[in-house]
Amino acid sequence: MRIGRSQRFDQARPFATLALLFAAWLIAPTAVKSFLRASFFELNAPVPVAASYARDLQEFWSLRLHSKDELIEAGRDQARLNASYALSIQTNAELEAEIGRLQALLRLPPIDRFRFEHARVVQRDFSGWWQRMIIRKGADFGIPTGAPVVFAGGVVGRIAEVHATTSVVELITDPAVRLAAEVAGDTRPVSYQGGLNPTFGPARGLLEFVPLDIWADAEHPKLLVTSGLGGVFPPGLLIGRVVKVESSTDGLFKTGVVQLDPRLAELTEVTVLVPAAPAPAS
Repeated sequence: MRIGRSQRFDQARPFATLALLFAAWLIAPTAVKSFLRASFFELNAPVPVAASYARDLQEFWSLRLHSKDELIEAGRDQARLNASYALSIQTNAELEAEIGRLQALLRLPPIDRFRFEHARVVQRDFSGWWQRMIIRKGADFGIPTGAPVVFAGGVVGRIAEVHATTSVVELITDPAVRLAAEVAGDTRPVSYQGGLNPTFGPARGLLEFVPLDIWADAEHPKLLVTSGLGGVFPPGLLIGRVVKVESSTDGLFKTGVVQLDPRLAELTEVTVLVPAAPAPAS
């Protein structure tokens, strides 16, 4: 039985509609694409955020099932940590006072300060093309695009997108992330870049422009920290450990491999370093 012209048209209508939508998307202005993309993200944001709150509630009720002895032991451990943190805070205050005194004596400009904004991790997206996560704070908390994100083990990444209640963090494992770094104990800058990390493999990054006199291997690794160049990350933040260096093809520098903290794939909470507003000119 032959298929009529109207039947063929009805069968091809979905493909024609899809082709028209694709063509309209290609010729649409960049501002329209950005608006539609942000709107779509905001419409879907409540779903992972609600799931994050549900996980927190589940964890709360699971802790309620622990025995009193376990809770007492956990309280003792927490008291020890609180005492240690109190001593660290006191030492930090003394060091900051000393830095302020030296800056006043030498008439140095003050170091840029940051406001710490702690945020809960909502979702992780580790693929072969990007490495990112979504946190549960956004423009409502004054988080800007490009702000550095850290945790107890060092650098996590930087804020790539900011929405009303959530933000997207580009992890330092992402191949698109580049930052200026330096090997601990050496002030010469090197270039760090995220690598192509397997989904379930160890997180690693790449080094370029390493001076020829720097050596490191798996048995004798060296710490890699931020250099402060570029104005995004403050100096001295831990990135990872350099576990391998070898001569590059041009022979002028070395390239290296950086082993990153394995906790990056298991983070539940991070800290965003929000730049403080500059002091008004007197």
